[in-house]
Amino acid sequence: MRLTLTAALLAATLAAPAFAAPPPANARPASEVLRMVEQRPDFAYLAELDWDNDGYWKVEYRTRDGAKVELRIDPVSGEPRAR
Repeated sequence: MRLTLTAALLAATLAAPAFAAPPPANARPASEVLRMVEQRPDFAYLAELDWDNDGYWKVEYRTRDGAKVELRIDPVSGEPRAR
């Protein structure tokens, strides 16, 4: 019985939808983050801009020579975070 109850609770937990936590109230908006990234000297085009559940803006862009750059931007300061 105990194993069945544990399995049922585990199944219910895994089946529940995961909701992303929104950015904090004092976070820079996505438009400002994008503007900052576009001002980088090597910027060519944006590939992805997304809020990550771990608390940062996730940015992926391509450089003029085609290289892929991935950044994690602090939502309040706007500075890149260490990985």
